[in-house]
Amino acid sequence: MAAKPNKPDVAARAQLVEAEDRFIASWGRMGSVWGISRTMAEVHALLYITGKPMCTDEIMDRLGVSRGNVSMSVRSLLEWAVIEKVRLPGDRKEYFQAEQDVWAMLRAIARERIKREVDPLLDALDEIDQLAPQASKHSPEEVRDLQQRIEAVRDGFGVITTLSHKFAGPRGAGLQTAAKLLAKAPIGRAKKHPSKRKENRA
Repeated sequence: MAAKPNKPDVAARAQLVEAEDRFIASWGRMGSVWGISRTMAEVHALLYITGKPMCTDEIMDRLGVSRGNVSMSVRSLLEWAVIEKVRLPGDRKEYFQAEQDVWAMLRAIARERIKREVDPLLDALDEIDQLAPQASKHSPEEVRDLQQRIEAVRDGFGVITTLSHKFAGPRGAGLQTAAKLLAKAPIGRAKKHPSKRKENRA
């Protein structure tokens, strides 16, 4: 006869589930900022925070969402490369597991956002540039100003794209290294003037 779990074990399990649920809810709310569905973000959060492979039925039961929603979310997450399919020995079901390396996950998210948001903007700027009158030294001021504004936006986002490809590539720790270096930079720290303090003491 199996031993009954004691109360501390039950309480610890309840706290664990509550912590996971809060993480899932918070990640789901953040999904709207990324421009993705809440369900997609919650599926990803569930797979990440539990750290174990789960099949579609398990995801449905835990999140209380339909099979169709889970299927669409999983398909999108696979495209984002933040989860992968896995097979368990002796089980025919498809299981899905989230990337557990946070920096690899952030790089994948950055690459996907660049592809979905910045690349279309750069393509649109190229089209606008073709439609706009070409500036020259004899062009009206409005034409030259328009050209300068378009070039400024293109240059700015071009730099962002280049840095993203360097720091958020599938391999390497460029993003992590850059983030740590930037985090060490002083921000808004008042400069000290020891010479003035000495004068005041005199």
